[in-house]
Amino acid sequence: MPTSTPPVVLARDLEVALGGRPVLEGVSFHVEDGDAVAVVGPNGAGKTTLLRAIAGLIPHTGTLELRGRDVADWKARARAREVALVRQQTDLSVAFTAAEVVALGRSPHLGWTEGLGTDDDDRVRRALEAVDLADLAHRPVTELSGGEQQRVALAQALAQDAGLLLLDEPTAHLDVRHQLDLQARLSRLVLEGRTVVAAVHDLELAARFATRLWVLHQGRLVADGPPTSILTSGLLRDVFGVNADVEVTTGEVRVRYLDVAR
Repeated sequence: MPTSTPPVVLARDLEVALGGRPVLEGVSFHVEDGDAVAVVGPNGAGKTTLLRAIAGLIPHTGTLELRGRDVADWKARARAREVALVRQQTDLSVAFTAAEVVALGRSPHLGWTEGLGTDDDDRVRRALEAVDLADLAHRPVTELSGGEQQRVALAQALAQDAGLLLLDEPTAHLDVRHQLDLQARLSRLVLEGRTVVAAVHDLELAARFATRLWVLHQGRLVADGPPTSILTSGLLRDVFGVNADVEVTTGEVRVRYLDVAR
């Protein structure tokens, strides 16, 4: 009998504690190939911790599997060929050029003493073009703005060519033009077969690119489903503590914030 393909990520009763303090409790979900998941929630809800756990960077209890194997059982280089994480805060303090930083994304695919080949160079070039930084390829990253550095980090993840892309607040430091460009790019990546899980603050942005919305509140996953079903005035009041009007038209979600819920 044929065996079913395991999910990209599977969690059951996932728990993470940092410094002895529980951050995630009883979290269960699955991510399938081609999913576009937006993770939303108030500050301190556990969004960044969840992404770091999926990336295999912090210990956990409960079940957390990548392609059917516990994330902790993957060797780092093999895991990096499956998962790319773009952190909210980029640390680009070394005077590498943008192209050199992006080229580091090819490391999981190379032998220990192997240099970049023609295909690797091509992937680096295309990744820089994808984030509108081709003209700054040879500029030291220390001379770039915060938004440009964020785009370099995204290009590095694209060059890494992992099937699962984890993004922690990817619109941080980006101007409006590049926020909209990123939203369109995430949608294209999913159409091309990538799987995306992104923690975002902008609920309308989340609704535009995501096929599923995860709502974290006090370390628990309190909602999982299509954005048009999940985003309601009641949820915004109960989870985010705000009164808001939510309008859904032809699959689009519009949120008009009114005041703080009392």
